[in-house]
Amino acid sequence: MKEERRRNRKRLLIFLLVVVPALLILAWSQASLNLSPLRPTSANETILLLALSSLIFLALVIFGLILARILLKLYVERRQHQLGSRFKTKLVVAFLALSLVPVCFLFAFAYGLLNRSIDKWFGMPFDTVRRDADGIVKAFDEVSEQRTRHDAADLASDPALREALLKGDQRAVEARFADEVAARELVAAVYFDANGRALARAGEPFPDSPLLAEEFPPLAIGQSPQASVYRRLDTGDGEFRLAAQTLPWAGKPAGTVVVVRRSRYAIRQMAEQIRQEAAKYDQITRERKAVRVAYLSWLLLVTLVILFIATWFADFMAKQVTVPVQSLAEATEEVSKGNLAFRIHARSDDELGTLIQSFNEMTRQLQENRLALVRAAEELKTANRQLEEHSRTMEAILSNIPTGVLSFDPEGRLLQINATGERLLGEKARSARVLADLFAPGDAREVARLLRRASRQGTFTRQMELELGGRKAAVALTVTSIRAGERAVGTLMVLEDLTDLVRAQRAAAWSEVAQRIAHEIKNPLTPIQLSSERIGRLIERMGSAPGVGSELAGRVSESAALIGREVATLKTLVDEFSDFARFPGSKLVPSNLNVIVENALNVFDGRLAGIEVHRELAPGLPAVQADPEQMKRAIINLVDNAAEALDGAPRKMIWVRTALDAQREVVQLAVADSGPGIPPEAAEKLFLPYFSTKRRGTGLGLAIVSRIISEHEGTIRAEENRPTGALFVIELPVERTGV
Repeated sequence: MKEERRRNRKRLLIFLLVVVPALLILAWSQASLNLSPLRPTSANETILLLALSSLIFLALVIFGLILARILLKLYVERRQHQLGSRFKTKLVVAFLALSLVPVCFLFAFAYGLLNRSIDKWFGMPFDTVRRDADGIVKAFDEVSEQRTRHDAADLASDPALREALLKGDQRAVEARFADEVAARELVAAVYFDANGRALARAGEPFPDSPLLAEEFPPLAIGQSPQASVYRRLDTGDGEFRLAAQTLPWAGKPAGTVVVVRRSRYAIRQMAEQIRQEAAKYDQITRERKAVRVAYLSWLLLVTLVILFIATWFADFMAKQVTVPVQSLAEATEEVSKGNLAFRIHARSDDELGTLIQSFNEMTRQLQENRLALVRAAEELKTANRQLEEHSRTMEAILSNIPTGVLSFDPEGRLLQINATGERLLGEKARSARVLADLFAPGDAREVARLLRRASRQGTFTRQMELELGGRKAAVALTVTSIRAGERAVGTLMVLEDLTDLVRAQRAAAWSEVAQRIAHEIKNPLTPIQLSSERIGRLIERMGSAPGVGSELAGRVSESAALIGREVATLKTLVDEFSDFARFPGSKLVPSNLNVIVENALNVFDGRLAGIEVHRELAPGLPAVQADPEQMKRAIINLVDNAAEALDGAPRKMIWVRTALDAQREVVQLAVADSGPGIPPEAAEKLFLPYFSTKRRGTGLGLAIVSRIISEHEGTIRAEENRPTGALFVIELPVERTGV
């Protein structure tokens, strides 16, 4: 039913949109043909006026009924409090106001303008204008006649012309005529004898003899009843004025001078047009009222059409908006009651249709997600309980762990500190707000530098001395950048007081060194002592027996060799200890790690028989701060250890690699071998002094390497090489200006 009504309304709309503009175009086209809007003078005009009158009447009735129906329907809907009636009423009233007010003002203005214009049109003194025009034409004719006659008389009485005529000098006559034509702005000047023959002329080839015979008959037959003749001649080329003047010789005419002047202004044509317009004006004046009625009819028709279009458009737009809105309101009410299965079936092709589809999709998703929300709520409760328990556990851990934990925001403001951190930092921790409040100025700058490095590398660990609670303490400082995706949200710092541990390690190390030195020095002394005793006993027993000298010499030589070897061993051990105890400071300069590696590997040229050395050096490595000689020594030590570890290995291979970790801003150096690898029990002691897995090793090589890397602010670690062997990885920070 609703669909049928919609189709009927659409047909009516199409009919009105076709018929009404067609009638308007017809009326306008007839009016544009200058048909009389007053009294019909033909069948077409009669049909036009009848159609216009009928159209105005029908428009008034139809538009009035439609407007009354719309307003009545709005009133009933508003009284019944139908949903959307208020908005619809406001929209219709707004459209009517926006159209009615300007249309009424325009109608009033046009009506007043029309009345004033008609009064002005018909109030002109047109009779006076016509009489004045006739007077102007008459005066112009008189002036032109006088001027033309005067030119002819002057030329006829010219003594020079008369003298030339008496002499019969035609050239002189024509020359005189040419001067006068140019001076007086004439069209032509002609001299005729008494028989009407043209003897001399100047100017344009006008007039000729036949024309003069027609205009001046007496002259053509040699007779001149009067001394001067004037004529006005209209030709296809314009209006001309001609004057003829006789030349009397001895009391009888001797010839005639004719001058021709062109009228510059079509005064007579203008006057005739004025007379015709005056006649039309008289006709229109008698029907002034009919003119006013006709124009007012047009104004009324246009006004009614505009009002109808505005009213219908307001009602149409209101329905386009209120029907979907009403459906949305009903659906919203149902959803508010919990009915998520409700769907809107209203159709619309604009944004409201998209809104309806979105609403239906929303209710469907709400219906599907309701159960999921219930389940999620239960899961959330369980997760919250677990999170609270986990939070309490973490708080307990942070409060009881022996390391200080501090957190900072990206701007360096202190967010949180645990109890151990407050104990380590002392009174400063209670009032500190930023990093600079926690440490001494020098320490604060160093810690801030570590924070910046951690922001680039992610995590950075360093052992350093800090002033904590008024005392110098050895601290293991670990800084970790906390990130949410690509954005840094804070920094976590862990402080561990290593003062006692470092002190104990140093004491134990030096004690062990002292013991080992004493032990190692004693060991060579024992064979020295035994050898010397043996020499003494041999000399006492053999005395001065024959051949004693040669045997004694052999024994003495052997003992001396043994003593030399053991003394050399003792010297090597003492030198190693001296190098470790008095290790020189590093002189860091910007260096290319690949060059240092090449120099270190060149030392082994021809000395690694049966061992394959593979170099995998990354090109374009950035510079690092390094002491080339010390780094070369460390690399030589690692390669030498790898070569010794390959004794007895089925495949003897060494790999030396360099690479750049751009994200952490470090350069990596890796030395790997295919040997047996590192025993698990020795992994934690590799870098301790005097610990060695080699049978005759001193245990200072890797300790020296570790110390070199530490002074370069780098790290070294030992890992398992896949599939077999050991892997040592050195990481050095990339050189950065100002860091």
